Amino acid sequence: MNVILILVGFSLMVALVGLAAFFWSVRTGQYDDPYSSSVRILFDDEQPEESESKVADATRSASPTKKI
Repeated sequence: MNVILILVGFSLMVALVGLAAFFWSVRTGQYDDPYSSSVRILFDDEQPEESESKVADATRSASPTKKI
């Protein structure tokens, strides 16, 4: 029975520490802008070089197509 009381007390202490950490993170602005960080990886930072696109266009136009 004493072990249960110790475990309940310990779990309440851990829960209070977690709650305090959550309130601290909200107060310091950790959750101000959750959207832009998650979509930042979807945008390209660099533009493809012009020569690469010309090579790709040339290979597409050079491939023969059969019409039946």
